[in-house]
Amino acid sequence: MGVRGVLLIGGEEVVGSQAGVYAVNPATGAELETAFTGAGDGEVSRACTLAAAAFDAYRETSQSVRAAFLRTIGEGIVALGDELIERAMAESGLPRPRLEGERGRTVGQLEMFADIVERGAFLGAVIDTAQPERKPLPRPDLRLRRIAVGPVAVFGASNFPLAFSVAGGDTASALAAGCPVVVKAHPAHPGTSELVGRAIQDAVKKCGLPAGVFALLGGAGNAVGEAMVRHPAIKAVGFTGSRAGGLALMHIAAARPEPIPVYAEMSSVNPVFLMEHALADDAALLAKGFVDSLVLGVGQFCTNPGLAIGVEGDGFSRFAAAAAEEVAGRGAGTMLSPAIHAAYTRGVERLASCDQVTTLARVEEVSGSKGAPALFAIAAADLLAKPELGEEIFGPSSLLVRCNTAEQMQQVAEQMEGQLTATLLAADADAEALRPLLQILERKVGRIVYNGYPTGVEVAWAMVHGGPFPATTDSRTTSVGGGAIERFLRPVSYQNLPPGLLPEVLQDGNPLKAPRVVDRTAE
Repeated sequence: MGVRGVLLIGGEEVVGSQAGVYAVNPATGAELETAFTGAGDGEVSRACTLAAAAFDAYRETSQSVRAAFLRTIGEGIVALGDELIERAMAESGLPRPRLEGERGRTVGQLEMFADIVERGAFLGAVIDTAQPERKPLPRPDLRLRRIAVGPVAVFGASNFPLAFSVAGGDTASALAAGCPVVVKAHPAHPGTSELVGRAIQDAVKKCGLPAGVFALLGGAGNAVGEAMVRHPAIKAVGFTGSRAGGLALMHIAAARPEPIPVYAEMSSVNPVFLMEHALADDAALLAKGFVDSLVLGVGQFCTNPGLAIGVEGDGFSRFAAAAAEEVAGRGAGTMLSPAIHAAYTRGVERLASCDQVTTLARVEEVSGSKGAPALFAIAAADLLAKPELGEEIFGPSSLLVRCNTAEQMQQVAEQMEGQLTATLLAADADAEALRPLLQILERKVGRIVYNGYPTGVEVAWAMVHGGPFPATTDSRTTSVGGGAIERFLRPVSYQNLPPGLLPEVLQDGNPLKAPRVVDRTAE
């Protein structure tokens, strides 16, 4: 198929009005062939306007048509074959097995949402039939369903060029809800984005859908994304990235004449709590699992464990020594981009130069954009006094926190910002000590992991990939799992509407056979 450096708007390939930019191979620093033109205000406006024009027709497509569309996208991605994997390898520095697994995850997400659409529960149909004889006042006929909110702006993520990008979870869930999507390709992997974007564009054509259902825009800098969020046709935003980027989009969305929600997954250090009896059982084994999680993908996972917290003692000391030995034996790996590598290096240097922080292990820096693993330690009292020392460093670095007592461990948990995950490494004998900690963590995180490690977000109906701010901008939502579709739906109630005007899902007889609640009874 080849990449051509174009935008995808209205079913067409469009040469953008802004200057071309080149992708860079992070492993070599070399520019890749093909200049990718950027979108100007005109292209942004056209894409968003076409999305608005397509909205009413697309949101009322049948469940079978929409499910087939999602599966057709998945088939198109698979059909790209090695061309997609090789391009993604060149643009991200990620190895083939990782990207092949990510492609499978991407297709699996599309299949999951196709299944959700077919089942129909996402429509949230509820009926309260009329009670004309009720005293003192009759009850009207009330029927409720959820409809799509409108066109959604989606931002591709740097660390998952497939699963959190053009056809990733935000796009899949928005399309499943019935929302047209305008995607801003991440500038680190424009060729990968174009290939996947064309697979979606082809699926739109094959399924006979309005051309405005999907658009792919690109460009360097922030102007394109900001223009998308400002456009009045856009009704919601899906974003995965830095806290600064997510907050900037929130401010733009809130300042619009019509404010819109921004569902941003941003900053998280994903603390690991080391319980006394678990450490006594096998501190070295826990340390190995922890470091495996820490360095996975060169630490560039949203759920990378950036803190490990335990009570000082023999078990904690053995864990610290074993983790330091493990880190020292790991090599540096290519990071996703020179900018990410530079930010990681600054963060590690900040900790290394802090008087309150001890360096336990630090792999020697090598040339190029390679992230070298590092492990630091700090007393809980010092972290409580300077909580900024516990902020996220995006990469293979973690901070061990030495607590004097279990109560001080709880104080550290209480002071934490909102997180995507918290991990409990515990034994059965730790159950009583866990109870007060669990109560705190339920308020602080979106997912609690017991005797596992946080890197690994299963695509499942019960998964939550979200959490209180700044992990996300809306703790009531998730960007992974079946619940992700709910971000892009809103309820509409119909009072005394004639049967002929009712949506199918609310008609008597339930022609769609969708799950419903009728007069407080599930059908």
